[in-house]
Amino acid sequence: MACGPAATDGSAASSSAAPSKTIVLINPNSSASATTSMVELATAQAAGRAKIVGVTNEGAPALLTTPQDMATATAGVVRRGTEAAGRAGVAAIVVAAFSDPGTAELRNAVSVPVFGIGEQAFKEAGRGGRAFGIATVTSDPALVESFRAKAESLGLLEQYRGVRVTPGDASELVKSPDVLDAALKEAVQQSIAIDCARAVIMGGGPLSASGLRLQKSFDVPLIVAVNAAVEAALQGA
Repeated sequence: MACGPAATDGSAASSSAAPSKTIVLINPNSSASATTSMVELATAQAAGRAKIVGVTNEGAPALLTTPQDMATATAGVVRRGTEAAGRAGVAAIVVAAFSDPGTAELRNAVSVPVFGIGEQAFKEAGRGGRAFGIATVTSDPALVESFRAKAESLGLLEQYRGVRVTPGDASELVKSPDVLDAALKEAVQQSIAIDCARAVIMGGGPLSASGLRLQKSFDVPLIVAVNAAVEAALQGA
């Protein structure tokens, strides 16, 4: 399949937020190490414009890979988000799982802005009319179908080029950065060469660091969902 020229790519204008403001990042899974990793990424993205505070959804699965996992995580996300929204100085909440579990419910429950990393990654990937795909470790058919549904709900279905899933067990892949990088690199290559993607979303919060490491290997942008959501939260958009 021949891939046509890339669509015009717009870039987000940077803005500032008072350092005294706080963005709460809720990790919907129960992995404290994943929370720490995503907070580090978010802090680097914020670059002093806001303080990032991480919250781990204890009691949820350690890795969210099925619709049932997402449903299980939702109540904890809403509870912890509601608690966070009541703290002084909290300017926004980021829900840091790619399927955005509990994001809609939390928006209905709090007055501060709530940003799902999946939703914001789609918006960033499709910026300027770009064709985009997803590279992920998640193979559950219902969850993969939910990505197509998200693209449609955001008005991005014509630009959406589908999902490339890494082989093997997701829980094992994420234990080794080198193994994860190798598997995701192949998935990204397929998205670009076969699906004609001009941006590739790293489909999951725990894949963020891998996306940053792999960027140097590709000319097209690899969209790190955590960073996209934090930037949106900082801009208030």
